[in-house]
Amino acid sequence: MASIHCETSDGVTIVTLANDGKRNAITAEMWRQLPPLLSALGSDHAVRMLVLRGAGTDFSAGVDISEVEQVMFGKDRAGGALLTEAEDALAEFPKPTLAAIDGYCVGGGWELAAACDIRVASTRALFGVTPARLGILYPLSGLRRLVQITGPGPARHLLLTGELVDADTAARWGMITRVIDTDNFWTEIAALTAAITSRSLLSQAASSELIDLISADDPTLQDRAAHWDSIAAHSDESRIGIDAFFVRTPPHFTWTIETGNPRRPTSS
Repeated sequence: MASIHCETSDGVTIVTLANDGKRNAITAEMWRQLPPLLSALGSDHAVRMLVLRGAGTDFSAGVDISEVEQVMFGKDRAGGALLTEAEDALAEFPKPTLAAIDGYCVGGGWELAAACDIRVASTRALFGVTPARLGILYPLSGLRRLVQITGPGPARHLLLTGELVDADTAARWGMITRVIDTDNFWTEIAALTAAITSRSLLSQAASSELIDLISADDPTLQDRAAHWDSIAAHSDESRIGIDAFFVRTPPHFTWTIETGNPRRPTSS
């Protein structure tokens, strides 16, 4: 049965896409569930970061083929709006997000992975953006993010050929930042999440928003940078980090996101 599972441990919430026998293809109901789920997790102080993965040995083959028309052309959902809402909810998530990509990462699966802050893949991962195989159009939000990540050349190659590329090619094109041997994949993912959750959330939240604004050439960049400078100046984060450095102990940062969402989308 197709579903989304969540499990939180030591501040890391693992969101698992599951659709047995269909390479974790994402049904219309799963797409609908993602925005409210991500909103709730973003407001939960027990959640320090989010890892998106697929059940078993695949990330996701994208939209469930049996529901493509419903997802892409359903009432009030023209242009792939159902996908875009889920993608934007993930891109706006206020804490660090990591896509752990094993096996197939195709179409709508890639669209979700692309919305994460960090993407790492196993050596057996395969990537594709395949609307030309089905005669449909990729959602504009996903198209924009693909071009931002890869540049126009690789984006054209992926979209016009519809072919799947391996993890090394995906890394060369900027789709992922690290390729990990399949046998050690989940051990390395655990180590990476432990490192991320040990860092300052203030620094991470500020950096993530400012990277978004720089990428979008947003005119509010200077104002938002000043906003974050003010928050940092009135927090204990730098004192905690510097003191820990001098006594050679791990820092225990305390800043949390109390209200609102510091992250702004880049896809709209």
